[in-house]
Amino acid sequence: MSAYVTITGANFKQEVLDSATPVLLDFWAAWCGPCRMVAPFIEELADEYAGRVKIGKVNVDEEQDLAGNHGIVSIPTMVVYNKGNLVNQIVGALPKAEIEKLIKPLV
Repeated sequence: MSAYVTITGANFKQEVLDSATPVLLDFWAAWCGPCRMVAPFIEELADEYAGRVKIGKVNVDEEQDLAGNHGIVSIPTMVVYNKGNLVNQIVGALPKAEIEKLIKPLV
């Protein structure tokens, strides 16, 4: 079982902005091939960083307002929040090590 959290417009403030730990958000969609390629990496990072970094997944088809508020035009996009502030963002199907570089300095 993965340690990631499903992020919605309803829980965004509580799970992301008010989080005591850094948060990595994965904006994805079920139909997106590159999103499916990085999904195992996201799940592994969620397990490996459990308790130190919160990993959240945002389904852009179900959370269009949240995706729009973040200016998401291409997926997968990974966004990092720390102490309620957006601190980093990358786009594309990247290797696990590249995604991990976003969060490693924050723990």
